[in-house]
Amino acid sequence: MKSLLLTGGRVIDPANGVDALANVFIENGKIAGVGPVAGVGAEGVEQLDVSGLVVCPGLIDIHVHLREPGQTAKETVATGTAAAARGGFTSVVCMPNTSPAIDNPGTVALLHELATTQGVVNLWVAGAITKNIAGEELAPIGSLKKAGVVAITDDGHCVQNNELMRRALEYARMVDLPVMDHCQDYSLVTDGVMHEGYWSTVLGLRGWPAAGEEMMVARNILLAETTGARVHCQHLSTARSVQLLREARRRGVPISSEACPHHFTLTDAAVAGSERFWEADGKGVAGFDGGSERPIWPPYDTNFKMNPPLRSAADRDAILEGLADGTIEILASDHAPHCDYEKEVEFDYAPFGITGLETELGLALSQLCHSGRLDLAGVIRKYTAAPAHLLGLAKGTLSLGADGDLTVLAPDLEWTVDNRAGASKCLNSPFHGWHLKGKAVVTIVGGKLAWMDHAKFAGSFLPAESRRDKTL
Repeated sequence: MKSLLLTGGRVIDPANGVDALANVFIENGKIAGVGPVAGVGAEGVEQLDVSGLVVCPGLIDIHVHLREPGQTAKETVATGTAAAARGGFTSVVCMPNTSPAIDNPGTVALLHELATTQGVVNLWVAGAITKNIAGEELAPIGSLKKAGVVAITDDGHCVQNNELMRRALEYARMVDLPVMDHCQDYSLVTDGVMHEGYWSTVLGLRGWPAAGEEMMVARNILLAETTGARVHCQHLSTARSVQLLREARRRGVPISSEACPHHFTLTDAAVAGSERFWEADGKGVAGFDGGSERPIWPPYDTNFKMNPPLRSAADRDAILEGLADGTIEILASDHAPHCDYEKEVEFDYAPFGITGLETELGLALSQLCHSGRLDLAGVIRKYTAAPAHLLGLAKGTLSLGADGDLTVLAPDLEWTVDNRAGASKCLNSPFHGWHLKGKAVVTIVGGKLAWMDHAKFAGSFLPAESRRDKTL
């Protein structure tokens, strides 16, 4: 599509403070106009009527595991980016804990080539902080920057040596890269497999104390203050972590954070198969109708095993509060696919992680927007302008000349999660069968259709004669 005109939609662009009924005109892959008469009268333009829907900048997920290179039984660039498109995401950032790790320019170049030949959406690469993500020797941070990484992280692992982490921050500041940290103190967490508390005692599972995260959050705040480098704490899960970040940001410390839907939706009671997992507040939990529908699953379901683990109801409430007051600026999935045979073992031995690209938007809208905690523009900002700002991406905006990346949302669309119908290679999601409200129905990347939900979207491309040669 050289030119595309979306008409009749409600356009929400938090980066420019836009929330109005307007057309969006894309020409040669770039935003050429936003307004009531944008694109009207232009010749050779394909049109898409999005009346009753929301048009926003293409969504960005900065925390995704695509498993390439080396773990293609779990996911590939092709399947992972296809899942992203189905979830409404036009850009994703892949994590470096692959095999081999993304710790050198050659592996970064491989990912860029795979993105060009197999990717459905924009793919950005995060490089490793340390060689082989071993936490012992710094990776060539300057060379990684030149190769095109947008951040560095040892995600899945955490640098335990504080002096080494300080040097990483100093080098990262020199080349203007944010450092994203998976906050986990190994000496406190040891071999814990779920949140340390009431339910770990009841179930007889080794506990993972909240302090195991909070210790590293505090470390990162101190080092960010010391070095002036930008530090981003990944997948926050505890109340104290939120409080530490809130106090640090008030002091002007260059530190940010993200939250994942499973941490602001579920609690550790889900590991026990208990209905109490959703009784944290009077608003209930996304996917269930005030108690009239009850989840049914056995205890010790490994789809509820993730890193960091599901926390207490008080922690979940604190994450929600941090999202509502702006302490937590960004939403992300931590999409972590695993093969069935890996998860179908005893809880102690199962790998951490769940898939999330195709469910995170529905969970965020259900739990944040439809609950009244955030307005729709606030949720969209955490998926567009905020992550683009953190990583310095020329994305997350509908400004004139910006890339023609768009997501079309049906915020009130009710749908049921079906793991088997997704694009990801793996099915390890705890949300199968959940009823959610809000969904992406069209994903456009660079002015081209990346995905359309034909079952949910009633619109069509016009004129009809131009549709005959297209497979939509």
